[in-house]
Amino acid sequence: MLVTGKEILQKAHEEGYAVGAFNTSNLEMTRAVIEAAEEEKSPVIIQTSQSAITYAGSTEIAMIVRLLAEEASVPVALHLDHGTDWDVVMKCLRDGWTSVMFDGSKYEFDKNIEITKQVISIAHPMGVSVEAELGKIGGVEDHVKVDAKDATMTDPNEAVEFVEKTGVDYLAIAIGTAHGVYKGDPELDFDRLKDIKARLNMPIVLHGASGVPEEDIKKAVSLGVNKINIDTDLRQAFKKAMHKVVKEQPDVYDPRKMLAPTSDAIKEVVKTKIRMFGSNNRA
Repeated sequence: MLVTGKEILQKAHEEGYAVGAFNTSNLEMTRAVIEAAEEEKSPVIIQTSQSAITYAGSTEIAMIVRLLAEEASVPVALHLDHGTDWDVVMKCLRDGWTSVMFDGSKYEFDKNIEITKQVISIAHPMGVSVEAELGKIGGVEDHVKVDAKDATMTDPNEAVEFVEKTGVDYLAIAIGTAHGVYKGDPELDFDRLKDIKARLNMPIVLHGASGVPEEDIKKAVSLGVNKINIDTDLRQAFKKAMHKVVKEQPDVYDPRKMLAPTSDAIKEVVKTKIRMFGSNNRA
């Protein structure tokens, strides 16, 4: 059941819950995420970063996700996360991604609008949904790095203008989260989120959600966040499980036996997030 991101997120927007967008870079991670979604009866978004595509290959990832999605009992979207390279975005469109993000947050406001519109003019006729970002989310995620001093919150007035001029399907906003590992609890600007949601009345995306306290996540969902990106939590679960195998079973060298516990760990993280976001039993 491979569907567009808009199909999944518009329903979430109308019914008041969020859907997890979980990063993958291989077969094991993808299968773990989809199995978790099936067990929780939840729609799910599988997303890839540009560096994951460089690592695994665009065609290869597309084939893995499409095959597993077609066999899945829940809706699955394949999304490009933080697409900053025009050629990569176009390659994903050709290879069957059903949702792409063009991240033009590094550009001035008008330039961000201009390029986002160009992406949408190509993606929408192909039936592909588009996400954009307004404001700058701090931290590091693969090839995207924004110093704390350069991070900026999303301006509600600019958000309205941006959506009106681009026709983007869902918008990632900056309200105080950050990519990577937090050194303390983030302070989210819930008033800003509430204001933007009320003005836009469309699916809102929250990046940098790994490590955000559960109560803050649930509050953000109650105020209108509909897509929540999770990457760092999956990587940390993978690392912890792999270290445990190496430490407790030093004689094991079969990759299948070493990777199985990491898949199980990722699966549990995804199931926990799905319940936290409120998308369980929504498929």
